[in-house]
Order: sequence, then structure tokens, then C-alpha cells
Amino acid sequence: MLGTIVNTTTILIGSSVGALVRQGIGEKYKTALFNALGLCCLVLGMNAALPNMAKSEYPVMFILSLALGGVIGTRLDLSGRIDRLNARINQKNGNENNGLQGLMTGLLLYCIGTFSIVGPVLSCLSPSHGWAINEPSNTFLYTNATLDLVSSAVLAASYGWIMLLAAPVLFCWQGMFYAIAFFFGSAMPEPMRTELSIVGGVLIVSSGLGILGIKDCKTVNLLPSLLVPVLFYLIKGLF
Repeated sequence: MLGTIVNTTTILIGSSVGALVRQGIGEKYKTALFNALGLCCLVLGMNAALPNMAKSEYPVMFILSLALGGVIGTRLDLSGRIDRLNARINQKNGNENNGLQGLMTGLLLYCIGTFSIVGPVLSCLSPSHGWAINEPSNTFLYTNATLDLVSSAVLAASYGWIMLLAAPVLFCWQGMFYAIAFFFGSAMPEPMRTELSIVGGVLIVSSGLGILGIKDCKTVNLLPSLLVPVLFYLIKGLF
């Protein structure tokens, strides 16, 4: 569990530093940060998706997940709800910061990926349950914490203090996988983790395309896609 606490703390630190220096950053530098962030999303997303596609039991699973998830998200108008809420917040605060979209991008970067999903499970299954500082099973989470320290600073420099909200969400996300491993052992099947990494990687790429202004894929509408592999393997496990 120590790895998760460290990971959460790095997001708080990175977000605070980024938000503090945000006002002193000129527009051309903010544009440079957005471009860097968009490119990082593309690389990290492809790095999460492509290696796992070769390990997938059902190569069309991610296609089905994105299709079904996109339809559900569009029907629920998740992206529109976020945009309208963000507009109300901006109107109240008198700015034009697209903070909620930035928060969604941050959550995808922090929470979706092998490190953030497998890390808590390995940490829990270690002899010390991940509380030892030098516990090898915490390596995934320490690595993830380093990446999140940098990315959270960049995100907060672009979107502001709202990025601090990602820290408790990450803690709950990784805590959920820690709890699953604690009560059920390595109950989450490896194929499910593989499919989640593929779908999550595609969603991160989608965020990157939006940040770069190449294509707004309404990434928020695609979030239900993450539930499809989970439901599939839960149902499969019953038979």
C-alpha cells in the first residue's frame, strides 16, 4: 500500500507545483506544454495498447468495447454533460479554462495502464503487503509515481488547481485493486488486465488527439468502454 500512497503524494506535489507556476507562464509556453502533453498521450497510449494486443485472447474485444462503450456514452451524453458543467464553472469563475476535460485526461493517464492496475495487486501479494520501502513489488508503483509527478505538473500548469482532484481518485482506484488482491488473491484474470490496458491505451491516444487539436473524439463518451471487458470476464467466470 506504500507504493499507492507515494503515487498519490507525487500527484499532489506535481499538481501543486504546476498550478503555482501557471500564472507566470506565457501563452506561447502554455501552447508548447499542450503540444508536449498531447504527444506524450499518444506515445503512452500506444505503449499501453500495442504490446498487449499481441497477448489478447480476443483480438476484436477492444473494437467491440469501444463500439458499445461509445454508443452508451453518446446515448448518456457524457461529453455534453461535462462540457456544460465546465461552462457553468467557467462562467462562475470568469475564465475559459477547460479544467474538467483536463481532469479527465489526467485520470486516464494516471489510472489506466499496467503500472496502475497490476502495481497494487503485486504490492498486496508481497510478504509485507507492500508496506516495506524497499519491497520489489512496489517497483511498478514507484515508476508510475515518477511518471505521474512530471505529467501532473504539466497538466496543472495547463489546467490549474482542479488537477489536485485526481489524487484521491487515483488512491481509490489503486486501493480497489489492492482490496481485490487482499480478499481474493490475484482474482483479476490476466486477460481482463490485458483488455483493459488495450482499451485504456486507445482512450489515452484519443485524449492526445484532442489536446493536439487533430480530432475531438469525445473521449468522455468512450469511457463506458472500460466496463465491457470487465463485464465479459465476470460473466465468463460464472460458467
